[in-house]
Amino acid sequence: MFTLNDIPNLSEKVAIVTGGNSGIGYATSRELARHGAHVFIASRNEELANSAINRIKEETDNNNVEFLHLDLMNLRNVKRSAENFLSRGLPLHILINNAGIMATQNTHFSLLSFILISQAQDDIQDQFGVNYVGHYLFTKILLPRIEESAPSRIVNVSCEAHRSARNGIEFDNLQNENAQSSWCRYAQSKLANILFTKALANRCEGKNVYVNCNHPGFVKTELVRYMRENYTFFGVLMLKIGYLFASSPENGAITQLYCATSPEIEDKNYRGLYFIPYGKICAPNPKAEDETLINNLWIYTENLISEKLAD
Repeated sequence: MFTLNDIPNLSEKVAIVTGGNSGIGYATSRELARHGAHVFIASRNEELANSAINRIKEETDNNNVEFLHLDLMNLRNVKRSAENFLSRGLPLHILINNAGIMATQNTHFSLLSFILISQAQDDIQDQFGVNYVGHYLFTKILLPRIEESAPSRIVNVSCEAHRSARNGIEFDNLQNENAQSSWCRYAQSKLANILFTKALANRCEGKNVYVNCNHPGFVKTELVRYMRENYTFFGVLMLKIGYLFASSPENGAITQLYCATSPEIEDKNYRGLYFIPYGKICAPNPKAEDETLINNLWIYTENLISEKLAD
């Protein structure tokens, strides 16, 4: 079983962790820094990110930890964030798409503002946008640099909730706030992350870029604050009971750190796979293996982003 002690020396590596200022993202960023990596914490909230960065520097004696502004609710900002990193001229060996929101209310995010708004024809549902679309664009812009920096890794964080998306991606309902429950939308966003992983791994075949995804386990993090706002009393009660058995953020980070750093990934040529704690390969929802769905989602996302950025 992979442990934090198995992380190799990363002193020559540059990494970006989205949502790296709290929870699993913080634990991931700290361990990368502890093992010598130059880490960028990509986050929307600069104050919280800088607080996390200062703590990581103190805990690891690694001063190469920086803030990268990234608002996954705003595609123009996503584009600008990736371009800002590229302008530094640094390599990029590890990209961990960790940030996410869970089971929010029926709101949509505006691509041109920071403000959550109600249903609008040209907006993308918040969970699908933050968890998947924003990361898709961020990764796409950074990919040439990642390829130049090979051997390199891309890790997309999914979770077991993707199995609830039994109908796959319901494209016709993605912008209809009344068509799906919050949980259904969350499940589809996490299925989309696996489909994206499969598609990107196929496109990186023959290159030393290893793209995989993972389920971190049920972890005590701030992510579920969105769930608490929307759950019934019974749901909140079950959540609190579940918390008694939840793992720590440090344990939650192990599987994505395995995907991002373990020599085994390259040695065994692991690509486009879904991993569960702690570094075990697991078969995902059969929909995640559907080549037609994989291709349709890629085309849908390309068209969607082109449309929104052209507005």
